[in-house]
Amino acid sequence: MGDPAGIGPEICLRLLTSADLAHDCVPVVFGDAGVLRRVSEKVGVSFTAPIIKKAAWPHRSREVRRPSVLDLQCLDAASVTPGQVDARCGNAAFCYVLASIEAGLNGEVDAITTAPLNKEALHAAGHKYPGHTEIFAELMKAERSCMTFFSEELTCSLVTVHVGYHEVPAALTTRRILDVIELTAEAVRRQRGREPRLAVLGLNPHAGEHGLFGRGEEEHIIAPAVVAARAAGSNIIGPLPPDTAFLPARRRETDAFICMYHDQALIPMKALAFDSAVNTTLGLPVVRTSVDHGTAFDIAWQGKASAENLFAAVRLAAKLASLAKPSKTNSPSV
Repeated sequence: MGDPAGIGPEICLRLLTSADLAHDCVPVVFGDAGVLRRVSEKVGVSFTAPIIKKAAWPHRSREVRRPSVLDLQCLDAASVTPGQVDARCGNAAFCYVLASIEAGLNGEVDAITTAPLNKEALHAAGHKYPGHTEIFAELMKAERSCMTFFSEELTCSLVTVHVGYHEVPAALTTRRILDVIELTAEAVRRQRGREPRLAVLGLNPHAGEHGLFGRGEEEHIIAPAVVAARAAGSNIIGPLPPDTAFLPARRRETDAFICMYHDQALIPMKALAFDSAVNTTLGLPVVRTSVDHGTAFDIAWQGKASAENLFAAVRLAAKLASLAKPSKTNSPSV
C-alpha cells in the first residue's frame, strides 16, 4: 500500500474496484484496512473488498478469488495526516513491505507490486534504506540484482541507483556492469522470446572521447564488460555517448539500454513514458514491480491521483510471473 499518508491508499482502492485486471491476476493489498476506509470516505471510492486478518492469511492465501485486503494493522488509521512526513507511516510502509516479502518467499503470492513509500518517513522510522530496491535485494538475499524500467517506448537498466553523483565512478566495476547486462538480457529474452539487442552507455560526456573526459572509465571498466558480454553471445554495442543514445533511430533498434547512473536512465524514461513505465527489480527469487512515481503528498487523499501506473505495474508483474511459472493463472499478486 506504500506510505499511508501518500497516494498509495487511493490508487490501491482504485485497483480493488477495477475490473480491468480480472483476467491477469487477483490483487491483494497488503496494508491497513482502517486507512483504506478513511481514504474511501475522503475520495468517494467504494471499499467493499473482503478483509483478511493477518493470522488467517497463510492458510487463506491460495483461496483468494477476488480482490482483497490483508489487514496488517500496522498503525492507528486515525493518527494519519495526509500529505505529511510521519515516522509512524514510514514504519507502517516498511511493515507492509516485510509482509509482502515473507509472502513471496513462502509462495503465498506469485508476484509483488509496490506502491510508493516516502524515504524521509522511512528513515525517520529508523529504516535506513535508500528505497524499495535495496530492501528487497537485502531481505530476499539476492546474489545480484538491478533496477530496470520497462515501457513500450524504451527499457533501461541501472548499474548504480540511489547514490550521489560523486560516488558513481567508484561504484562502477566491470563485474557489476556485466551482471546488469546479463540480468537485463535474461529478462528481455524471456519477454520477447529472442536474443535482445542491448546498448551500453558511457559515463562521461561523449563516452569519454577516447580518454579526454573522466578517468578512463569507458576504456578500463565499461568497454571490458561489453567485450565480455559479446564474447558470451550477447548482441550488444557500446559504450555509447549518453547524449545521443536515446534518439528515435537508436531506440527503434535497441531492446534495452544499460545506464551507469540514476538520472541517465530516469530522465529519458520519465520524458517518454511517465505514465506507463514500470520499475522492476531483476535478480530476485520473486517477481517484484513498482510504480514509477512518488507519494505525491501534495495531492494525497484528494481524489486526484491516477492509478494507471499502478495498473501497468500489476499487469507486468502478472506477465512476468506467468512467464516464470506458465502453469499458474489468476494467482494472487500484491
